[in-house]
Amino acid sequence: MAESDSDSVHVVICDDEPDIRDMMSTYLQRRGYTVSTAESGVTLDQVLEAHDDVQLIILDINMPGEDGLSVLRRLRTEMSLPIIMSTAAGDTVDRVVGLELGADDYLAKPVDLRELEARIKAVLRRGGTASSTVPADSKAEGDIIVDDLTINLEGAKLIGRDGEAIPLTAMEFSLLRAFVEHRGRVLNRDQILQMAHDRDWDPFDRSIDIRISRLRRKIERNPSHPVLIRTVRGLGYIFDQAD
Repeated sequence: MAESDSDSVHVVICDDEPDIRDMMSTYLQRRGYTVSTAESGVTLDQVLEAHDDVQLIILDINMPGEDGLSVLRRLRTEMSLPIIMSTAAGDTVDRVVGLELGADDYLAKPVDLRELEARIKAVLRRGGTASSTVPADSKAEGDIIVDDLTINLEGAKLIGRDGEAIPLTAMEFSLLRAFVEHRGRVLNRDQILQMAHDRDWDPFDRSIDIRISRLRRKIERNPSHPVLIRTVRGLGYIFDQAD
């Protein structure tokens, strides 16, 4: 087995094409990953039910029956597990919809196996997801309180105003971390992308706006009139509670 820093990360590959499942599975196993496979949303549910150690899902969009976007939408109501969508090259509409629904990243087909592993590592490096099982009265040292929200960067936890944990995807927490660590500073899109991702993105990529919109829906009292993550026209965004 080739050396890897995967530390037996458990990945589930959900794709209706056997050749693609086998190709990705074989490569990742050789790199030291634990891999389970599924051919549909139904079998994916069965895998997730049988294994409580799954750390990331690679989910194809174009599947018969329940397509990948429908599966993603459903999973995001149940869990914040990192999900990488695989899409046809150049299929911008599906990619944008996937981001809006909470995908952490996307991978274009035909799949480059080295890029596949790089995307997995990047998503996992973003700090994990906020746990939905955090005790309501948890107040660890280093907690940051903003507008009655409790943010713990070390533990990747966000506690809402009602004392309940708010589940975030890995990308959403990575964005929140970038804003908190640069509180009061205007950040342009390129800076935010560099802080929140582990790879260079297309300078015209607008996915950051979609991510910020999703994050606002979770932390703002009124997402239509945000006071925590504010738009600075022509410059970017600033995180700081308005007076």
